[in-house]
Amino acid sequence: MSASQPKPELFTLEQYELLPEDTRAEVFDGQIYYMAGPSQDHQTISIELSTILHMYIKSKKSSCRVFHAPFDVKLNDNPLTMVQPDLMIICDKNKLDGKRCNGAPDFIIEIVSPGNTMDDYIRKLYYYKNAGVREYWIVDPRRKIVTVNHFESGNVNVQYSFDSTIKVNIYDDLLINFSDISELLNM
Repeated sequence: MSASQPKPELFTLEQYELLPEDTRAEVFDGQIYYMAGPSQDHQTISIELSTILHMYIKSKKSSCRVFHAPFDVKLNDNPLTMVQPDLMIICDKNKLDGKRCNGAPDFIIEIVSPGNTMDDYIRKLYYYKNAGVREYWIVDPRRKIVTVNHFESGNVNVQYSFDSTIKVNIYDDLLINFSDISELLNM
């Protein structure tokens, strides 16, 4: 008979809120994971996509809002699951409490960093789908691929190259031309 190992202590919301403000960390099922800072290409893609999304929503006079990291999204209380997606659109104002989004955003984009590839493709895909995110994009600058997961339609892992124009499925008429973005990258 083997000796039982002690269970790791679960990280709580109270502990999370005590972290220094500049700490880049996420919590999945009570386990904390620290993140590296974003690269130049990561920042370029984030700024470009954020601008496109913001201008579209503003032009439609929509009540939806665009947020970018670091902005907390609490997907679960117990055990705590707290993420900081690179970009997100939140349409339900009741999910916003002045500090974070409580519940699933409508649309999330994660930009893959070399050190967190599996997080975006596996872990976050699982959590976002199960939390009720409507659409989740994984932008991979190294592979020059955008993976679109439109959970509402069941279309998951549809891949596009960086020379594609891609439809944001939660809207009828929002298209993003990745060729324009890829021209700005330091590849």
